[in-house]
Amino acid sequence: MMKMFRFIRNFVLIIVLFVLLFSYAMFQGGFTSWFLFYSFLPICIYHLCFLFYPLRNFEVTRKLSQHVISSGSTIKVTIQLKRKYPFPLFYCVSEDVLPPSLMKIDNRHIKYEDLRKTERPRASNFIKNGAFPLFKRNITMEYELSHIPRGEHDFTMIKLRTGDVFGFIKKEQTFTVDSQLIAFPKMRAIKMFEQVSSFEQGSISSHHVHLKNTNVATGIREYMPGDKFSWIDWKQTAKQNDVMTKEFEQEKSDDTLIVLDACHEGYVPEVVFDAAVEVCYSFIEQLNKQVAQVGLLSISEEIVHFPVQHGAIKMEGIRKHVTKVQQTGEHFSQKLLEELRFVTKPFTTFIITSQLDDELINVLGKLKTQQKKICVMYIQSMHHMTDEVYILIQKLRERNIAISVLTEKEMMKNPIEVKML
Repeated sequence: MMKMFRFIRNFVLIIVLFVLLFSYAMFQGGFTSWFLFYSFLPICIYHLCFLFYPLRNFEVTRKLSQHVISSGSTIKVTIQLKRKYPFPLFYCVSEDVLPPSLMKIDNRHIKYEDLRKTERPRASNFIKNGAFPLFKRNITMEYELSHIPRGEHDFTMIKLRTGDVFGFIKKEQTFTVDSQLIAFPKMRAIKMFEQVSSFEQGSISSHHVHLKNTNVATGIREYMPGDKFSWIDWKQTAKQNDVMTKEFEQEKSDDTLIVLDACHEGYVPEVVFDAAVEVCYSFIEQLNKQVAQVGLLSISEEIVHFPVQHGAIKMEGIRKHVTKVQQTGEHFSQKLLEELRFVTKPFTTFIITSQLDDELINVLGKLKTQQKKICVMYIQSMHHMTDEVYILIQKLRERNIAISVLTEKEMMKNPIEVKML
């Protein structure tokens, strides 16, 4: 309706100007009046043609330099416009409308300088690019999109604007152009060690987390997706004309389950939750390279469980989940107890959370009796480390539950140092 109104208004304006100049030339006469009329005549014809020129016939495409990146990265976006007829256009402006998920800026580790602050938003929800196409049929415009946050970002819309030289007529057309950009959490190196490890004979000092030991080969089997390259038995592969891998005697099973607290009980800044997701993803990737059995339990409004096992398919599912997970739901402690209460196989359980209270400590105390080992990674700003929080930490240690506190100091380091005390 609005477009039709503008069309009629512009059409009437051009006709009125034409009639006025023609009337002036007819009644005034002379060289000057007719010169003005004939000088305006090409402009009038151009404006009439431009008024009927359809922008909807443009073929608009968007190309991303990369479709899968890590958060905080920069990509190059190319917008291409194609048209069949070389009608002269003085200027052309494209507006790439950004999805809401891209409205915050991820400065990578710099954002962890103060975990109390929220991430800085972008100045605008669209990016403009201009060109002077004139008679060109193919128009290309490029721009860079930097500091991309974690998540799945769906581009859907491009707006195209143009107009005449004098600004009498302005035209706009919206095109649906779908593109998807996936930004995985930033992979961080983690240096993890524990000062005290408990065994049946007593306690000893250790500077690393004891993982699975697979040094003794006991047989061979067919290759399965996710098996390490170093496990391949090349002699048996050549004999049987099929890829075979070694089977190892499991000297010490230390299956690991990572639990991510994605509930929003209380106030947890978004940057703190992003830090928790980043640590979770990096820790899983690191463990997956060292042990054969690792799983993820993500607790929010929806419970997402990737069983403790090894495999490329499972890791792909974990990557997709940590890319789009957000804080939803409440009652993390109750849901944790419900999910782990009936687990009979003892896991080494790492709980990554940004909230600590008496209810969680009591739940962890109940789970401690059936779990092999429970460790807590508590991520919070150093400004929120009050006396009450230190009392809760001490209660965990009294229950023989290891805890590591990650504040701005630890998150700014590379690698991140995780000390289980």
